[in-house]
Amino acid sequence: MKNIFTLLILTLVITSCGDKSTAKFDITKTTDIKAIKAERDKLVAQQQEINAKLETIDSKIDELTPEKKLPLITTFITKAEKFEHFLELQGNVATDQNLVITPEMGGILRQVFVKEGQRVSKGQLLARIDDGGLSQQVTQLQIQADLAKTTYERQKRLWDQKIGSEIQYLQSKSAYESQVEAVKQLQSQLNKTAVRAPFTGVIDDVITEQGSVVAPSQTALMRIVNLKDMYISVDVPERYISNVTKNKNVEVNFPVLGETLNSKVRQTGNFINPANRTFNVEIAVPNKKGNIKPNLTAKLKINDYTNEKALLVPQNIISENAAGEQYIYILTDRKDSIAIAKKIIIETGKTQGDVIEVLKGIENNAEIIQEGARSVKDGQKVQIINSKS
Repeated sequence: MKNIFTLLILTLVITSCGDKSTAKFDITKTTDIKAIKAERDKLVAQQQEINAKLETIDSKIDELTPEKKLPLITTFITKAEKFEHFLELQGNVATDQNLVITPEMGGILRQVFVKEGQRVSKGQLLARIDDGGLSQQVTQLQIQADLAKTTYERQKRLWDQKIGSEIQYLQSKSAYESQVEAVKQLQSQLNKTAVRAPFTGVIDDVITEQGSVVAPSQTALMRIVNLKDMYISVDVPERYISNVTKNKNVEVNFPVLGETLNSKVRQTGNFINPANRTFNVEIAVPNKKGNIKPNLTAKLKINDYTNEKALLVPQNIISENAAGEQYIYILTDRKDSIAIAKKIIIETGKTQGDVIEVLKGIENNAEIIQEGARSVKDGQKVQIINSKS
């Protein structure tokens, strides 16, 4: 546009003020190369003269309107607001009621009373192992115990009547008690042939088929799982031991399920693992839908710090000087859209997302330069084009 404007002025000057010979010069009607070149040199000289005058005019305009060259900035007003910092970790879902059941007694697995996916109650009979004749032995011992009881009761009645000897009474009592204990011991062994549910849950997998020979505490019979009492176990660095405490709020996200829920820290460990300098934390997981499974990966955001009246600024407006001090620019001496930029040294705290907490240096309701913050200087006059609050 400036070049077009210059050519227009040049044309007017040539037309109105030019030499009559120049005005009458018609390049289409001459073949004199010297005359053409001379005419060109004359026009170039006139153009240079006009350009010099235009520069003088522009300089005067800039002098009379200095705001045209001021840096353009936007600002925002600081307001005290609640700030929450979250420690982000990853953990796995766990449950204490996820158990592979093994038999207490060896033998042939005679019967399996449940199938996969079946809900069972605590104490319910799940399977039975061949007792190898223990039941018959219990019956025989019980008969002997009954006889010993009858003998003891008779001797007791006689002894109460002061009939008979004390030694007979004591012998009958001892024999009876011994038989009772023998029956209890053998009955305890017999009870081990019955495999019962240790807690209420679901049979997730029947591992050993009926008719197989099983070994005590070695052969896996079936897996039982209860999805009600679920939690997430995660290791937290020791530096957070005073901030991550019981009942702290936790946001739990399950990427695979596309679900997010809110929970709390239900337990913190009292032991620092010397291998990785962490302590264990458990977060309760409500499982109302039943779709959260053991070992499912979860992303955690644990609230480890809260400030009810924090002053927050965008991280991208903070600069650092040679001494390592952080600083921002605020506005002073504001008049309409013109103000002075002032450098302020600040101390910052925790960050969350794109913002950072300012601990020292600014007060509430301070007007801070945002866009253009890195292009201004201390004490420089600036022009505000859009103020954000």
